[in-house]
Amino acid sequence: MDTNLSPEQSLKLIESMIGQAKKSFHRISFYFLLWGILLTLAMVAQLVTARSAPGAEGWGWILASILGGIGSAVYGAREGRREQAETLADRVMMWLWMAFVITLFATGVGAGVAGYSTPVGSIIILTGLPTFTTGQLIRFKPLIFGGVLFWVLGVISFFVEPFIMGMLHIVSMVFGYIIPGIMLKRQENGLRTA
Repeated sequence: MDTNLSPEQSLKLIESMIGQAKKSFHRISFYFLLWGILLTLAMVAQLVTARSAPGAEGWGWILASILGGIGSAVYGAREGRREQAETLADRVMMWLWMAFVITLFATGVGAGVAGYSTPVGSIIILTGLPTFTTGQLIRFKPLIFGGVLFWVLGVISFFVEPFIMGMLHIVSMVFGYIIPGIMLKRQENGLRTA
């Protein structure tokens, strides 16, 4: 096998690798849109049921988790079959988000056992970590901003009443997940036509 590449071949190889990495990273817009919409609706459901049916606030979260988990699994399996090779960056991103989900679950269970009325503030802050890191990994400023927004609104949420905390959660989802997800999707569609 000849390993000596001409400068033109080297440049084409590098461009090809960068293009594959961009395509790989940018297929994540689906997850931000799916989870952003589901978690926004879950918080709206919690705010409505807290006033109209106290004690039923968790059902929206359970439904959002089930639908999001199924949607993510189906989409991930389909995309996995489509991808020709998994990159190191793909694995880093996957394990980052898997670790986040485990930490999120543990935080929710721990808050319930400890008797906290709501772990929303902690969850908002935790969500900033993988969002900010993903934004840095793909060099996408709207997600970096979204991660910082999660941190700021999460801290503020510790100092406000539960209804305002819920509204901060909705704002963080819209500006931290949904809007960046739409922008990422537009960029992804641009890459597909290139």
